[in-house]
Amino acid sequence: VQVLSCDEVLGMARTFTRVLEDNEPELLVIGLPLSLSGEENTQAERVRTLAQQIAANTNLPTEFIDERYSSGDAKRILREQGLSEKEMRGKIDMHAAALFLQTWLDMNKIDTIET
Repeated sequence: VQVLSCDEVLGMARTFTRVLEDNEPELLVIGLPLSLSGEENTQAERVRTLAQQIAANTNLPTEFIDERYSSGDAKRILREQGLSEKEMRGKIDMHAAALFLQTWLDMNKIDTIET
């Protein structure tokens, strides 16, 4: 839907609450930055801690999905679409999130909802 900073989400900023109100999610799918070997590291631990706070603030359950290669894949896709490095700025995170969300949807056999 849109990329928000961690501060906006944790602070329940109006932009985040509007996303929740408009989309009425049943759960939050959160990208987990694992190491290249697939192990959890300090960054993954930090994400889990922040996810607990977000879940408590929203009363929504959370599920995690491996996001290791999502930014690289997003960048490759944008490059294939002819975007320059400058044009990619601000788009990589959104595309990466869409990629790992689609992976989660596929793994859970849920059809993609067209918006």
